[in-house]
Amino acid sequence: MSRASSRASTCQAGRERGPPCQLLASGVGVPWAVEAQKILAEDWGVSADVWSVTSWINLRRDAQAAEEEAFLNPNEGARTPYVAQALAGATGPVVATSDFASDLPDMIRQYVPNDWASLGADGFGFSDTRAGARRFFKIDAHSMVVRTLEMLAKRGEVDWSAPAQAIDKYDLLNPNAGTSGNAGGEA
Repeated sequence: MSRASSRASTCQAGRERGPPCQLLASGVGVPWAVEAQKILAEDWGVSADVWSVTSWINLRRDAQAAEEEAFLNPNEGARTPYVAQALAGATGPVVATSDFASDLPDMIRQYVPNDWASLGADGFGFSDTRAGARRFFKIDAHSMVVRTLEMLAKRGEVDWSAPAQAIDKYDLLNPNAGTSGNAGGEA
């Protein structure tokens, strides 16, 4: 695969003036990130940039190739991995979500200097709807909002009570309250 296919591209920049954060998602998770961006702005005054990741694996391969090139050519300047280039200047914590296990987005964690959290469908669970399963695994839009607020609260950029308020407001512990992707293979 070419380097072009390993690209993550911003799909929507935040417009709010509040504390910044970065939301990374792949596939069906991109609409959840866009929804989380809207909720963060409207309910919490947080400015989120949404990034669509076309391939976590190819971003990892590119970064590993850059490391190997630097290792084998110590007298030459090291190439910056694409993911580090794309996120250069992006401020605030990063929340990455995947409909797969959290170790998928974690593959690029070491190449991003920002605070990082991965959300993924880890373990086993059951639900009668896709939205319920996504809420159960805490990978939906509201889960992204809560995780972002937790990270911003740790940094002192939002009130420390915001994450708990969001958990209650969005009924995060109730799988039946999930709304991200109810139908078929749709997001």
